[in-house]
Amino acid sequence: MPCLLHTYSEQNFQNLSYPQADMSNKEFTDCQFIQCDLSGGNFTGTTFIDCQFQDCNVSNIKVNDVSFQGVEFTGCKMMGIGFHTISTFLTDWAFHDCRLELCNFSELKIKNTKFIDCSLKESNFIQSDLRESDFSGSDLQACQFQNTNCEKVNFVGATNYYIDHTQNNIKKAKFSQPEVLGLLAGFGIEIQ
Repeated sequence: MPCLLHTYSEQNFQNLSYPQADMSNKEFTDCQFIQCDLSGGNFTGTTFIDCQFQDCNVSNIKVNDVSFQGVEFTGCKMMGIGFHTISTFLTDWAFHDCRLELCNFSELKIKNTKFIDCSLKESNFIQSDLRESDFSGSDLQACQFQNTNCEKVNFVGATNYYIDHTQNNIKKAKFSQPEVLGLLAGFGIEIQ
């Protein structure tokens, strides 16, 4: 992608294939990225405001000091991203039907985040503030929750999670059966 400009507004980027692209220190406002391959790109210092990513591959991108404000990801492949390095000032984002596997969300304050019908396998939420977030319908296989604030989080329809209630705040979180029985796994008891 020939990114000679610093600021992009109300532009549509469709069917672009620029793996390993340097997208650093840019600003995108009201832009749409549709079926783009930007995997392995460097997004350091970039700001996204009211943007949409649909059916894109942004796996293994570098997101140091990236700002996401009003950004929606739908049907995207987003594997191996170290989100723990983003700028958390005014973070407002949502993920729908995305593959967010092997991602690191540790130590982030990302209240009210929507992870709807996503695969979050082997992702890390250690010491994150997830209050009032929504994981409904998501696969949380082998995700790590430790010293995580899950107060009022919606886990209804989520599967394959293990959240130790002695190491995490799950006050007023919502769960569905039979998956909620996974909360008892740490006790070594048999349920029949």
